[in-house]
Amino acid sequence: MRIALISEHANPLTPPGTEDAGGQNTHVRELAAALAAIGHDVQVYTRRDAADQPLTVAMGDASVVHVPAGPAEQLPKDALLPYMGDFGRWLGEQWDTDPWTPDVVHAHFWMSGLAALTVAGPRGIPVVQTFHALGTVKRRHQGTADTSPPQRTGFERHIGRHADRVIAQCRDEARELIRLGVPRSRIALIPSGVDLDRFTPDGPAESLPPAHHRIVSVGRLVERKGFAELIQALPLVPRATCHILGGPADAEAARLRHIAEACDVADRVHLEGPVPAGAMPAWYRAADVVAAVPWYEPFGLTPLEAMACGRPVVATAVGGLLDTVVGGVTGDLVPARDPRALGHALRRLLDDDMRRFAYASAALDRAQTRYSWRRTAEQLDTVYRTVAGTHVQAVAG
Repeated sequence: MRIALISEHANPLTPPGTEDAGGQNTHVRELAAALAAIGHDVQVYTRRDAADQPLTVAMGDASVVHVPAGPAEQLPKDALLPYMGDFGRWLGEQWDTDPWTPDVVHAHFWMSGLAALTVAGPRGIPVVQTFHALGTVKRRHQGTADTSPPQRTGFERHIGRHADRVIAQCRDEARELIRLGVPRSRIALIPSGVDLDRFTPDGPAESLPPAHHRIVSVGRLVERKGFAELIQALPLVPRATCHILGGPADAEAARLRHIAEACDVADRVHLEGPVPAGAMPAWYRAADVVAAVPWYEPFGLTPLEAMACGRPVVATAVGGLLDTVVGGVTGDLVPARDPRALGHALRRLLDDDMRRFAYASAALDRAQTRYSWRRTAEQLDTVYRTVAGTHVQAVAG
């Protein structure tokens, strides 16, 4: 089948850890590769954000197409809504004149969904939607700090009710979609995967200064990732160093350094900045425990990557982390935004070698048996064939 993946702001060629680049970039890149590996013809459509970007770039066995919509410069994702009409119109013109027309369109993020429905509906192409994050959840946790366009929730409700299938990445998201008014019959629960060839327990570990215990945490330096609470928990975890990987190094990094100084743990907190994707397995292997402590998280690839490297995870009991991390088996779950509970959980685990090793073994087994990208691609293949078959029957009828 010819599969079009639309990811308007998250270019799969952009390394995660920079502004507005994170798990969705990785998800789309890995999904495109996995779908191509099982025989699909895959093209990824993303907005052109630099004047020198070629129209089409090969990405393994898939292709990335840079869509001219809006200025050819980097813009915050929350500023892209006015250009989605141009994005959809360009796709329509392309598919009307190019021999490559998709059998299924799979949109990633809500603005991609708007473009997808605009172009696919009139052409009888089925649409599958993955939101990656929902505006209702973001507003609930960020309040007035939420920079999303005010129309976001209404558009998400419209997309959810008109897409042929909506992919929920975890049970918590499925419940949120139902509250949004998406029919249960249109929701398919399919989690993200992890690259099990790259993230393994075997291989070199990052060379770090000696420490009694090492905590590693990964993510963009934004407030909702919970790094401040992690730093505030460190006084309860003596002799442990904390390495925070991610960028950009801006005002949030300065705020975290100030918090570390106020908590008298500045000598044990290391803001490592953005780390190349190829170096990530070595960083996980250098950790005694990986902390994933966001306020909310639609799915969260970091815990899976750590688990695939055979590392236990202490995570907040939110969103997709409730599915990937099994409390008391592969790691420990703690309330979000609770430094005291987090500190006690980290210290208890780091002081118990047997439990830590048991968690690590169970974490590796869970990642390998449940979260391969091939499994994700095969589950989506079933969805694609179902919605494509339904459209064919509707046309015949």
